[in-house]
Amino acid sequence: MFSKKRALVATTAAFAVAALAGCSGGSSSDPTTSGDGGTGSGDAVRGELLTLGVISQVTSFAAANSNWANESPMMQAVYDSLLKMEPDGTIVANLATDWSWSEDRLTLTLDLRDDVTFSDGQALTADVAAQNVLRFRDGTSPNASNLGRVADATAVDEDTVAITLSEPDPALETYLTQNAGLQESPAAFDTADVDTIPVGSGAYVLNTGETVAGTSYVFDANADYWNPEDQHYDKIVMNVYSDTTAMLNAVQGGQVNIAGVADNTQLEQMYAAGYSDVSNELDWTGLILGDRGGVLNPALGDAKVRQAIAYAFDRDAILQAFVAGNGTVTGQIFPTYSPSFDAALDERYPYDPEMSKQLLQEAGYASGLEISMPKTSGLPEAWFTLIQQQLADVGITVVYDDLPITDFIGDMVAGKYPATYMILQQDPTDWQLASFQIAAASTFNFNHYEDPTVEGLIGDLQVGDEAAGAELNQYLVEQAWFVPFYRVLNVKVVDANTTAEAQVGNTWPYLWTIKPVA
Repeated sequence: MFSKKRALVATTAAFAVAALAGCSGGSSSDPTTSGDGGTGSGDAVRGELLTLGVISQVTSFAAANSNWANESPMMQAVYDSLLKMEPDGTIVANLATDWSWSEDRLTLTLDLRDDVTFSDGQALTADVAAQNVLRFRDGTSPNASNLGRVADATAVDEDTVAITLSEPDPALETYLTQNAGLQESPAAFDTADVDTIPVGSGAYVLNTGETVAGTSYVFDANADYWNPEDQHYDKIVMNVYSDTTAMLNAVQGGQVNIAGVADNTQLEQMYAAGYSDVSNELDWTGLILGDRGGVLNPALGDAKVRQAIAYAFDRDAILQAFVAGNGTVTGQIFPTYSPSFDAALDERYPYDPEMSKQLLQEAGYASGLEISMPKTSGLPEAWFTLIQQQLADVGITVVYDDLPITDFIGDMVAGKYPATYMILQQDPTDWQLASFQIAAASTFNFNHYEDPTVEGLIGDLQVGDEAAGAELNQYLVEQAWFVPFYRVLNVKVVDANTTAEAQVGNTWPYLWTIKPVA
């Protein structure tokens, strides 16, 4: 039933950020952990200036072509989304005050506010909202395929928009809280500078005179903003630090209030500078055993071989070696906030080399076997060496192809390897996770193996059967489709004057959760 793939560009960006994480210092991994500099106070007051240290420049300010993840703070400064997601993943009203589904789950109808204007004075109407939805679907954003099931979007009346789907999509509401739901003035649609000068209805307006594209983005509070409760500063500056040393220097020099941390080995130095952390477990890391049909390597078509690989790893040792213990060992790719998460599955494959050898013998590989995998200098060599050593201990020889980081993901998702090490995101919903990593047509089912049980359960998820997710999770673990090692900490640091809340499913806290400490 699943028929669309998420764009690879977004995945590549997410991987590149995750790969830079390295080892992390001690910090909480609760999905809604707040940093308050040790004051214990999260009460917000209006601040004069907020300075962010970000690791990515803006790809495009055009709503239809916008990126999310590391660029979400810039987009949220100037644009409102149709719906809004709270830090814990709850979807609430925003530009749309109410919404409802048709009985067949093919039409989502949203009632819009009638008091919203863009920064150029144009009014938000249902027709404008419909145009924005279709423009995003047809645009160049790496997330454009999130609206791949949108057949049409039309204005029912002046402030009611209907989005019609070609088939059910349980994640549509989530997508409308992200870049797929951003609203841009119709006067900006066809302007020559649409990629550099945003015209939205957001809490802030880009100060083009003070902004240096690619280096520093400056935003002034929008005096006519419809929701001043989400407007916590008079001015926001977002400085780009693509070098981890430069970011550390900015933190130690007190030049930023909140900063993205690409190298978690620097955390102790950041703590010493008076910063605290805001963290969540955004990604899982481990092996994808993609050749479940045994096309490239017949051995991987046998579940016993895949289970043998799962038993071969000392996850506690890997957690220490890879990230100095800062993460949580896991045996499943579903996140803890998923209704399908089952803590018992984390214990399904304890470190047991003898069981691994026994399963290999039962599968007919008592003399061992060989598996090819890619590796890249974009990740520490020691990680690949440890994976190779632990598999060698049970009789499995890993032969690596050394690839540049620019080819690592492309060759992987092209199905050139039967298995690979990878760092992948944990999405806000089970449906998104399945669409991204599990379904036969998904990007990271890179050999596009189709299992009728899996496809049936994903189909059940698509029509709203949440119980199917737990069954799917159980099945994937038993069949050892993946060999997860641990969940990875995503960390931002905040100074003593700032508080923020980590956002489920996103690398950056959402902008309105970043506030001055009272």
